[in-house]
Parts: sequence; structure tokens; C-alpha cells
Amino acid sequence: MRSNKFAATLITICIMLLGVVAVADQNQFGVANSYRITFLEQVRVGDALLPAGNYEIRHEMQGQDHIMVFHSVSSKKVAEVRVKCSLVPLPQKAERTETVYSINAAKEQVLQEMVFRGDMAKHVLE
Repeated sequence: MRSNKFAATLITICIMLLGVVAVADQNQFGVANSYRITFLEQVRVGDALLPAGNYEIRHEMQGQDHIMVFHSVSSKKVAEVRVKCSLVPLPQKAERTETVYSINAAKEQVLQEMVFRGDMAKHVLE
């Protein structure tokens, strides 16, 4: 009887810890603090032209400004690229990750918006 009570308490604690870990990566804006993404072709992000590859993206705050920091995990040639973004609330959690591009006069893909699965807001790059 005593071991059943101990096992039930241990399971309850584990479930609570998993819940805390799941929420910890979300900030007050309903978006995760970091992401991983792969660009199959070079992409213009802000003023920088990023080569194709794998990137870690961190969401940071600088005062009232939202900043997305792109860091290459597949190439050491790319320094960090920082770009200001606006968060636009979504009516519900995003069901899938999406990116929106435009094409500039130089025929380059320009990253405009990003939505990450599970987030409550989309990132509109400035």
C-alpha cells in the first residue's frame, strides 16, 4: 500500500515537471524562444544574404523591440544575423510551420514572415 502511494506521488511529480519544461520554452507572447529551420536556397534576411543551410533562430527582446537572431549551424562562414520583427497574434496555435517570401529586384528570395508550429503569433520581419 505504501509503495503504491509512493509510486503515484512520483508519477504525479514527473508529470508536473514535464508540464513545466513544455511551458518553459514559450514566452509571454506565445512564441518559442528558439527554433531550427533549413533554407534550401539562399535567402535574404534583413540586409544579409544567407546561404542555404541549417539555422538556429532565437527570439530576443531589446527593450520593446522583438529581434530574431539567425545563426548558422551548418557553416562557420555566416555570422549572426539580427532582424527586427513584429509579432502578429494568431486566432489559435499554429498547426504547421510556414514561411512567406517575396522576390526582390535582384531575383533573391526575401524572407517576409514566419509561423512556427505551436506558436500563438506569427513573426513579420521588418
